[in-house]
Amino acid sequence: MSDRVYLTTPLYYVNAEPHLGHTYTTVLVDTVARFNRSMGREVVFQTGTDEHGDKIAEAAAAGNAQPRQYADRVAGIFRDTWDECGISYDHFIRTTDDYHVTFVRKMLARIHEKGDIYFGKYGGNYCTGCERFYADRELVDGKCPDHLVEPVWIEEENYFFRMSRYQNQLRQLLDDSPDLIRPAGYRNEVLGLLREPLEDLCISRPKSRLEWGIELPFDDNYVTYVWFDALLNYLSGLEHCRPKDSEAFWAEANHFIAKDILKPHAVFWPTMLLAADLPVYRHLNVHGYWNVGQSKMSKSLGNVIRPLEMRDRYGLEGFRYFLLREMVFGMDSAFTEDAFVTRFNADLSNGLGNLVSRVLAMQKRYFDGEVQTGGQRRPEDRELAAAFSEAETRAVEATEGLALHNALEEIWKALAATDKYIVETAPFKLWKDESAHTRVGTILETLCDALLHTARLIAPFMPETAARIGALLGVEIGPLAHPTPMWGKNFRKGHRVSEPARLFPRIETET
Repeated sequence: MSDRVYLTTPLYYVNAEPHLGHTYTTVLVDTVARFNRSMGREVVFQTGTDEHGDKIAEAAAAGNAQPRQYADRVAGIFRDTWDECGISYDHFIRTTDDYHVTFVRKMLARIHEKGDIYFGKYGGNYCTGCERFYADRELVDGKCPDHLVEPVWIEEENYFFRMSRYQNQLRQLLDDSPDLIRPAGYRNEVLGLLREPLEDLCISRPKSRLEWGIELPFDDNYVTYVWFDALLNYLSGLEHCRPKDSEAFWAEANHFIAKDILKPHAVFWPTMLLAADLPVYRHLNVHGYWNVGQSKMSKSLGNVIRPLEMRDRYGLEGFRYFLLREMVFGMDSAFTEDAFVTRFNADLSNGLGNLVSRVLAMQKRYFDGEVQTGGQRRPEDRELAAAFSEAETRAVEATEGLALHNALEEIWKALAATDKYIVETAPFKLWKDESAHTRVGTILETLCDALLHTARLIAPFMPETAARIGALLGVEIGPLAHPTPMWGKNFRKGHRVSEPARLFPRIETET
């Protein structure tokens, strides 16, 4: 794998404030970014907001505000939310940023000069919520499949991108690069779309109907259609924040999206890049929906899950863990508070949190917190070290393949091996025999090693928890790229660990 990687979330539309869907994608990319940094790679992680179009103009008008005022407010909420959630993004882009506007106009001019943008008349079923026209065959019972509302028939003169010209080239690209779209099921879905003739893409709106957009460079009576504006953020933002080496990062571009915007990212975007004579992204990574209970999350149903509310109630680390552990990448998953509490109490409170507290409590009780070094290692000690070595190998491999739920499962297998080690070595029983105190010291040093390795492995997934464990142990965790710390060599003679702390207090529920 390259020593550089460019990771993006989609741009979040500012017609709604951050919710569970936004949070999952952002936490997912944050975890992948932290993992790649820990593996020694240079990362550019971009997120941001999409701020033009019909929906924004309508939402602003409903709130008696100008579109720019409205966009400024909601974009600020997104940025503040990610900051408060500790998201480690490198660049936050807004489609109202001057450099982005300039870039969009430059790209439009280039494709227009090439002859791939033309003026014509079109009539179609338009969904305001999706900001796109639908063919009759795409509707479900005459309604938009995502918003479940009947589209409005609109007929007007507009500019069109000759997307159909690039259909065969896109199909060939998918044949030549089987992992361009991941998981494979979504690639197959796109190949299915490409079996039907591609229509050309309407890329403008007349200013007589919509003024809130980027003006076309070749006709100031029209503004840019949202996808030909928003999708270009992946290039404009990268060129803006990494002007000297943007090409090297673009070669390793990984987009992360939910499946509802598959077609724009898997069809519109690559054909736009081909028309501009630019290379296509390295991977398009597509995840499923989070349903709340049995229903898709909806403001009208009152089942919207907001990240800061979850943080305030339960702590952000538990929320991150649940999202990453519960969803199989590419498939839908269900969020219920009962499932969250069950997973939190079992894996974090009774599992990781209890293990950390138990080890530090024994270290404090038996040796006043001082790690006993230099003891002779026995086969059972080496077996625990081997369990963590295997967990690291498998967790790294799973994370590289975006199977983050499997990576966490492998780490928790090592934690289970640690609990088993405590039971089998029984330091609390050995301590009763004064001649076994040296052996107890070695057992506890081995357990402190296990906690250090746990912190290293969970750091991309639960960075605050990893940092807390490192602080309790009084040692640097170290990145995954460094050689694995040697068991029995991580603590100097006389080193003291802190007193136990409750990392994940149990969530009590009504019975």
